[in-house]
Amino acid sequence: MSELRAESQRIIWTFDRQTLVIEPWGAHSLRVRATCQPELIDHDWALLSPAACEVEIQREHESLSLRNGNITATLNIRGQLAFYNQHGELLLEEFWRQRSTVGIGASEKSQDKYISALKLDARAFRPIPGGKYQLSVRFEARAEEKIYGMGQYQQDCLDLKGCTLELAQRNSQASVPFMVSNLGYGLLWHNPAIGEVTFGKNGTRWQAEVTDQMDYWITAGDTPAEIVRQYGRATGTAPMMPSFATGFWQCKLRYRTQQEVLEVAREYRRLQLPLSVIVIDFFHWPNQGTWCFDARDWPDPRAMVQELKEMGIETMVSVWPTVDSRSDNYRLMKSKGLLVNSERGVSVNLDFMGNTTFFDATHPAAREFVWQEVKRNYYDHGIRTFWLDEAEPEYRAYDFDNYRYHLGPVQEVGNIYPQLFARGFYEGLQQQGESEIVNLVRCAWAGSQRYGVLAWSGDVHSSFHALRNQFTAGLNMAMAGIPWWTTDIGGFQGGNIHDPAFHELLIRWFQWAVFCPVMRLHGYREPQIAPEEAWRDGIAQCNSGSPNEVWSYGEENYALMKSCLLQREQIRPYIDGLMREAHELGDPVMRPLFYHYPQQPESWQVEDQYLLGRDLLVAPVLHAGQREREVWLPAGEQWITRNGECYQGGQRISVAAPLSEIPVFTRAGSQVDIRVPE
Repeated sequence: MSELRAESQRIIWTFDRQTLVIEPWGAHSLRVRATCQPELIDHDWALLSPAACEVEIQREHESLSLRNGNITATLNIRGQLAFYNQHGELLLEEFWRQRSTVGIGASEKSQDKYISALKLDARAFRPIPGGKYQLSVRFEARAEEKIYGMGQYQQDCLDLKGCTLELAQRNSQASVPFMVSNLGYGLLWHNPAIGEVTFGKNGTRWQAEVTDQMDYWITAGDTPAEIVRQYGRATGTAPMMPSFATGFWQCKLRYRTQQEVLEVAREYRRLQLPLSVIVIDFFHWPNQGTWCFDARDWPDPRAMVQELKEMGIETMVSVWPTVDSRSDNYRLMKSKGLLVNSERGVSVNLDFMGNTTFFDATHPAAREFVWQEVKRNYYDHGIRTFWLDEAEPEYRAYDFDNYRYHLGPVQEVGNIYPQLFARGFYEGLQQQGESEIVNLVRCAWAGSQRYGVLAWSGDVHSSFHALRNQFTAGLNMAMAGIPWWTTDIGGFQGGNIHDPAFHELLIRWFQWAVFCPVMRLHGYREPQIAPEEAWRDGIAQCNSGSPNEVWSYGEENYALMKSCLLQREQIRPYIDGLMREAHELGDPVMRPLFYHYPQQPESWQVEDQYLLGRDLLVAPVLHAGQREREVWLPAGEQWITRNGECYQGGQRISVAAPLSEIPVFTRAGSQVDIRVPE
């Protein structure tokens, strides 16, 4: 017989080897865990300790209900679980198909759909060698449901209903498993295991390849904003972004020398162009895993950083997690167990420009070792911001079953790597007294936002198809609780600097980036430039791309990009205010239209516009050759174009989109100035 009981503000159900526990976890939120192990484990993967909550537990004939504010969980004696909002409306229910099943989220007239010979349980723990489990958790589907968030995937689907998503980190893919439903709930899959989720028409299924328990957090709210803010309180909000970071960032693959960096910065100042950050990309080091400048190309980094500071420019430097087998640090770190291990074969994780292994960011001692190297070789020269590249990390082959971290097999804990990579730098900078921390990180997981992570979308292609993918990726990252986000303007891979077709793409991407959280120009431009030395000290030297500064694309394109830079400067105070909202409330900077207009059905249908904060409506140009586009204006507001034309909301309009600008509107009453500067 199963047992169902209330104990210390929790509901507990046990049967055979399985224990299920439901407990309050922050305002209007619950944490749900189940295991077939002897006891639950208090993993703190992403969730913070909750504030105390007033809960109410009620017993019915064969069920218990736990209410915490706007959310109620009802669990029956068979172990079947459903969630309701404060109005008594069903939010989510488990998927059971057994002969003895009773659907506690259904009316009596529809009970027969749950009676089945399929023998499917909502929570399926399948034992695997080593004492762990493959886990599958099923929920009923709702035809009217729309789903958002989940991080960054290279697809153009904003609404994820009907999608299958891999729960794994890859270059340009960031699995951040928090979803927001239009039905009024949000759910965090609080499990860093490699897996998959399917938001199907016939059911939702979450899977973990290796785990010891089921663990998810669910919250209810009347609006998407309420849900996202409650998630921010549960997992932490972003710090206050430093004011310099909302300016323009200049980057390319790659500046080879100290002199080249200074010449670029001086040219920006000579042309009186705004520049806040200049980025020194990879292979400025003698070898991977040395985490220092090669003195032959960077003879006086302290003087370089100082000159840049005097020009008002911050220096950011790339840090990879790779350690070359020929470096001195490899032998030391290997002996101390600070590197990622392979379960089979040679411990080589990546073979780009050398046989390398990743440092193990899940190991506290490894994080400390790397930070101390970085502190001595970069921070002590005055560098305060870091580019944590390869942060997934990017395996040569994504055979997740072949790698092991300090915390466990990658199949079990792999998705947390980028969060802990960022945490090591965040805590290291805090120990030095730094309070304004921002690091550019090529991946994220739940909770990454609280470690000063500015995520970007990785090595994406230079194409309009890729641009459309980045548009939806940015909005779903925002809905997944990652407010600091950016892209490589123009895309990373490809883009010939002499190609007019690429110029059009670059301009459209640049115009959109004005209205992104961070505006950063980067790319591996064609034609590539070979190094003067193919080898140095037995180490292969890396190619560089063609010039990628705003003046590199001819006078007409320069004029358009200069106008964008000036406009970005014009709206920076507004963006700084949005960064404060992200810090204090957890609000995203980029927001789907439904974030502020959830009662308007059209706001859930439009997937090619967004709001930058409350007051700016942005309609990027996402197709080659497009010179006009349709825009939907939310009702209840008046919307004003750059040239002062005023439109009443609640309608679709066709607007011009010349190559010189994309459609942008201000909400009437806003003080934001979006006129194109002369």
